Amino acid sequence: MIIALAIVVGMWLNTLFYHPQMVRAVQNTFIPVQGSKLDMILNMINFSYVDTVNVKDIEEKAIPLLIKDLDPHTVYIPAKDMSRVNEEMLGNFGGIGVQFYKYQDTVTVVKVVPGGPSAGAGLKDGDRIVKVNDSLVAGKKLSTDKIMGMMRGEVGTDVELTLKRRGVDKPIIKKITRGNIPIKSVDIAYMANDTTGVIRVKTFGLNTYDEFMQSLQRLHKQGMRKVIIDLRGNEGGILPIAIKMINEFLPEGRLILYTEGKASPRMDYNSNGRGKFQDIAVVVLINEFSASASEIFAGAIQDNDRGIIIGRRSFGKGLVQEQRLLPDSSALRLTVARYYIPSGRSIQKPYDQGKEKYYEDIYQRLLHGEFGQKDSIHFDEKLKYKTLGGRTVYGGGGIMPDIFVPEDTLGYSKYLAELNRKGQLPYEFTFEFMDLHRDEMKDIEDYKQLLKYLSKFDLVEMMADYAEKRGVKRDPKGIRDSYPVLNNSLKAYIGRHALDDEGFYPIIYQEDVTFQKALKNKGMGE
Repeated sequence: MIIALAIVVGMWLNTLFYHPQMVRAVQNTFIPVQGSKLDMILNMINFSYVDTVNVKDIEEKAIPLLIKDLDPHTVYIPAKDMSRVNEEMLGNFGGIGVQFYKYQDTVTVVKVVPGGPSAGAGLKDGDRIVKVNDSLVAGKKLSTDKIMGMMRGEVGTDVELTLKRRGVDKPIIKKITRGNIPIKSVDIAYMANDTTGVIRVKTFGLNTYDEFMQSLQRLHKQGMRKVIIDLRGNEGGILPIAIKMINEFLPEGRLILYTEGKASPRMDYNSNGRGKFQDIAVVVLINEFSASASEIFAGAIQDNDRGIIIGRRSFGKGLVQEQRLLPDSSALRLTVARYYIPSGRSIQKPYDQGKEKYYEDIYQRLLHGEFGQKDSIHFDEKLKYKTLGGRTVYGGGGIMPDIFVPEDTLGYSKYLAELNRKGQLPYEFTFEFMDLHRDEMKDIEDYKQLLKYLSKFDLVEMMADYAEKRGVKRDPKGIRDSYPVLNNSLKAYIGRHALDDEGFYPIIYQEDVTFQKALKNKGMGE
């Protein structure tokens, strides 16, 4: 009786001292954690919730909600996506070294990367991939990403491909050891004429500066006195890489940009005077999909009056992100500062109306006629700045080019739209054309030889026959209206199949209004 009474009294006394922060879970030994309310709630759920739950899953779903009202470029990258996200920045991935195209449920090797694992194993352009290891891919409705994921993997691991080759009856089996496959960030570098070099940069990754410098040096030896740098569609990348590239064109002491944020004191980046190409004329091409580091490049060239910017107004991203790793190998790409180009202007467009409106801005520009008329673009007069030479420029929403070129709608027709709507029939036709003529074209070395070979074909009429068999009726007026555009595009696609980017861009540029205007422009030297 005494023992029982002592227990009851003890229980009553315990209630007098109860406090929520002193709770202990009898079985799970719940101990309150130090930190934010979020830490405490997750800990409570983990130890005390009635059912078993995966707290990691709750965290993964909660993090995007935590940052959704921040700027549009602060993003959470789950651990499973880190490898893919960083590939272009790092400039390589583990793979077998082929470009493939999925045509009518058949995976076909378009191009074997020279010197890569597949080239060493004896794969050839045009090979059909039937199986990847034990998984059948021929005749299966698999996405390109799924197929790519099957062939990529850790460097040094093996993958077995079962192939069907034209002219060979039996399947061919090849074991390939995955290697480091480089990702080019300079698509093309060539001489457009005796004095003008062209370099197209698609991203700013770790290897971009080296690729860019090798291209400049090679073209300079070929007589380059003016360079056209095509940054259209380039969404940016690593800031210091862009700064190193800009430095090559500026004399000593020129401001390239500065960054500043609440927790980031102002930091200036100036040219060091060691640039090797201070004496050549520069033209930079941009459009509405040129963003971030591309805009820094164009803005620094423009504000220092070092070159001519041609095209359409750029995207308008003036925020600096740091990628910070988390314990599980995921990362938070956090905006830590704004960048300002030499005139002092920020080119960041407003994002106070939410992310949806922010990314709809490009569509709104289209609706307002900006892609067709320079006069439809209105800048805030309060955001007026001056270049080094006294020219007026504006902040608050992208880089406005010195020479505006409206979107080219010449050659557009309903027939052309229908061809593309039906699964990009022009590209499919060129793939089949290349497959039929592969042996005849194997000795073609450059785009000029290719154009000479293709001149004996009426590709547009051949494509129209191909399309009609696939449900697109002939439209004589549409074919006539779109003939130059279609003819050029078909040749460029075949150029890509035959010679990769070295065959595509020099041909597609021939009907590119922005490029042709840049070719005629003298540029601006120092």
